[in-house]
Amino acid sequence: MAEYTKAQLTELIIGKLHRNFGRDVEDATPNHMFKACALVLRDIMSGHQMNTSNQVWEGQERQVHYLSLEFLMGRSLEKNAYNLGILDTLKEALEGLGFSASDLFEIEPDAGLGNGGLGRLAACYLDSMTTLEIPATGYSICYELGIFKQKIVDGKQVEQADNWLGLGDAWLIPKMDETEEVRFGGKIVDHWDDKGHNHPEHVGYTTVLAIPRDMEIAGYKTNHTNVLRLWDAKSPVPVDMSLYSRGEYLKAVEQQAMAEVIAKVLYPDDNHYEGKSLRLKQQYFFVSATVQSIVRKHRAQYGTLRNFHEKHVIQINDTHPTLVIPELMRILLDVEGYSWDEAWNIVTHTVAYTNHTVLAEALERWPQGLIETLLPRIWQILKEIAARYQRQLEQHFGGDMNKVSKMAIIWNGEVRMANLCICACYAVNGVSALHSEILKKDVFHDAYTMHPEQFKNVTNGIDHRRWLSQINPKLDALVRECTGGDDYLLHPDAILGLEKYKNDKAVLERLEAIKKENKRRFASYLARESGVMLNTDAIFDVQVKRLHEYKRQLLNVLHIVHLYNQLRDNPNMEFTPQTFLFGAKAAPGYHVAKRIIQLINSLSAQINADPICKDKLQVVFLENYRVSLAEKLMPASELSEQISTAGKEASGTGNMKFMMNGALTIGTLDGANVEMHQKLGDENIFLFGLTADQVTSMKANGYHPQDYYHQNGDLNRVIDQISAGFADKESYADLMDRLLRSAGGSPADDYMLLADFDSYRQAHCRALETYADQQRWNQMSLINIARSGIFAADRSIRDYARDIWHVPTRD
Repeated sequence: MAEYTKAQLTELIIGKLHRNFGRDVEDATPNHMFKACALVLRDIMSGHQMNTSNQVWEGQERQVHYLSLEFLMGRSLEKNAYNLGILDTLKEALEGLGFSASDLFEIEPDAGLGNGGLGRLAACYLDSMTTLEIPATGYSICYELGIFKQKIVDGKQVEQADNWLGLGDAWLIPKMDETEEVRFGGKIVDHWDDKGHNHPEHVGYTTVLAIPRDMEIAGYKTNHTNVLRLWDAKSPVPVDMSLYSRGEYLKAVEQQAMAEVIAKVLYPDDNHYEGKSLRLKQQYFFVSATVQSIVRKHRAQYGTLRNFHEKHVIQINDTHPTLVIPELMRILLDVEGYSWDEAWNIVTHTVAYTNHTVLAEALERWPQGLIETLLPRIWQILKEIAARYQRQLEQHFGGDMNKVSKMAIIWNGEVRMANLCICACYAVNGVSALHSEILKKDVFHDAYTMHPEQFKNVTNGIDHRRWLSQINPKLDALVRECTGGDDYLLHPDAILGLEKYKNDKAVLERLEAIKKENKRRFASYLARESGVMLNTDAIFDVQVKRLHEYKRQLLNVLHIVHLYNQLRDNPNMEFTPQTFLFGAKAAPGYHVAKRIIQLINSLSAQINADPICKDKLQVVFLENYRVSLAEKLMPASELSEQISTAGKEASGTGNMKFMMNGALTIGTLDGANVEMHQKLGDENIFLFGLTADQVTSMKANGYHPQDYYHQNGDLNRVIDQISAGFADKESYADLMDRLLRSAGGSPADDYMLLADFDSYRQAHCRALETYADQQRWNQMSLINIARSGIFAADRSIRDYARDIWHVPTRD
C-alpha cells in the first residue's frame, strides 16, 4: 500500500483546487473541496488500476465480469480513503485546510444506482472481489437519476428526482475511445452462401452509443484495483440544424432524447407498454455494450474467441442481464462465424446465474412481440435456443407437456428469462441455504432433476469493513482489543475471538455504553435533519428495507396498534419504552406498498400525539431511507425486524448488518435467518411464526384468515381500528380487506400475517423480558457480533471463487 503524509495529501488537494477549479483554499467552497479530494483519490486508484490491468494482461488471468442492473454504491469518499489506508491522514489534511472532514463526507450524494438488497450486495461484492485480488469488473448503467428521493407529504410517499451526478461524477472516468454501438429495431435480411451457411444482415436499425464511465474500486490493504463500468447512452446523430433553424426545436433533438432516455432513470414503471419497452432497451443496451467490450479486449489479446470461456466468467446478478446469453451467441455466430455448436459450447461454459427470488412476478417474462420488434436478431437466436431446449425437455420427460410447458423458454407468447438462464448457464446458485433448497425442490425442481450438479448455494454476505469497522468505530476498537488486532478485517472469522468475553462484565458494560452512545448520536442526527426527537431510553426496534407485502411491515403495524390498545386500556401498566423505526421506499407503481407507508405515518401521528404514549411508545417513519442513512442507523439499532413470510425472502442482507452491529433479531425462519439461527441457537435470537414447509402445507390445505379474525379478540380489535382509521380520518379498510378477503386476484392474507400474529406478539414479549436483564441482553448482543463473521462478503466471494468461478484469491 502506498503511504501518504499529511503534507503530501495537502499538496495534492491544493493542486487539484488550482488546476481543476482555479481556486485557492480560501476561495474554495465545500463542493470544490469535496471534488478536489475525490479527484486526488481517483488519481491514486487510477495508478493502481493501470498496474492491476497490466498484471492481469501479462499473466493471462481468468477474469470475472459481474453484470447487475443495480449497484447501490452509497458514498465513496470516506470508503475509498478507508480502503486506501489514508482516512485518518485525509481527515488531518482537511482539518489543516480549515474544513470539517465529517461535513465533507456528508455533502456527498449517495450513488443510488440500485433499489435495495440486490444493488447493495453487488456493491459489497465488488469491494470483496477487489480486496481478495480477483481480476473483476462490474457492469451496469450510468443512470442519471438513481433510486428516487422519497419525500413524505401528508403522510404519503412522493418521488423526487435523485440527480446524484452533480458531485458524484467526480468518481467517473469517461472512456470515449471504448464506446460501443448497440442496435435496436430494424429487420434481418438472410444471405445464404454456396455452402448453405446463412449470413444474416441487420438493416434499418437505430443505433445508440454506449459510452463507458468507469468508477475505480479500491481494495482494502492492497494495490489491486478493479473497475465498475457504467454505460451512458448517447445518440450518434448530431442535432439536426436544419430543423433547428426552422424553429422545430423539439424535433431537432428528438433522436438524442430517445437515446439518452435509456440511461435516464433506474427501473422505469413497466405497468404500460412504453415502460416495458424502455426496461427491455436498458437490459439489452448494457449487456450488448458489455459483451462487445469484453470480446474486443479478448480478441486483442488472444486473436481468437475459442478460449473465451477459459479466460472469462460472466456472472449475471438476477435475471435482468439474461440477454447476455443470446448476445454472446450473436457475436460468436454473426461476427466470428462459429458454428452453432461451437458458439453454444463457449456460452454455456462462460455464463453463470444467481437467482435472487422465488416470487413468480420477479422471474422476468417478456412479451414475444416486444423482443421481435426491438431485437429482431436476438429473437431469431432465442427461437433457436428455445426450440432445441424444448426438444431436449420432451425427450427427457417422455413428452410430459406439463413439465415441458413449465420449463420452456418461449411459451404462450412470452419469453421466460429464468428458464433461459437454467438452459444456458453452467451454474445456478441461490443466496441462502433455504433459498437454494426451495429452488431445487420447487421453483426449478424439474431442471434440478436433469442436472443436479448445476445447482449451487452461495449465502449472501456484506462488506464488514464498511458495515462494522467504518460506521461503528468504537465497536471496531472493542473488537480489535478483544481479538488481538485488526486481523478480522481480512479474515472475518477472527471476530469469533470476541466470544470468550461473553461473561466479562467490563466488556459487556463497554458494549452497552457503545450502543447507548450510538443511539444518542443517531437521535441527534435525526433531530437536526427532521426535528423528530427520539426517546433514547426506549429500545430501538427497527424495520428498514424495501416496502413489499411479503416483508410484512404491515404485521409490525398490527402489533404496534395492539401495544397502543394495551396502553390506552391501562395507562399505568408496566410498559417497557419502545421506539419503532421504519424506513422503506415503495416502487412508484406499487399502490398497496404506498398505502402501507401512509398507514405507518397515520399511526405515527396518532401515537406520537397521544399523551398516554409519552416516553413509552413512539413510531417514526424515516424519510428517504438510503445507504448513508443506514450507516448511521445500524450501529444504533437494538432489535432487528426480519419478519418476512417464511419461504419468500431469498436471503436478506440487512439482517446481517444488524447482527454485526449487535442488534438482536426477531424473525421467521426465512432466508439467511435460518443460517443465523444455526449459528446462534434458539437462545440468541427471537424466532416466531410458521416455517416455509408449514406455510406451503397450510395453503395447500386451505388457509382461512377470517378464522383468526373471529377467534382472536385482540386481532379483531386491531383490524377494525385500522379499517376505521385514526385521528386523520383516513380509512385503511382497503388494506384490511386484503387480509380478510381475496383482492385483485390475490388470495386473502396471501402472506399469512394473521396466522403469525400471536406468535409474533409472544416473541416480542420474550424480547422485552430479555431487554429488562441488560447483562443477558448485552451477552446475546456480543455473541451475535462474534458469530457474524460467516456473513462477511469475503466469505461469499471465496465461495464463488472456489465453487463457481474457479479463480484464485488472496490468502
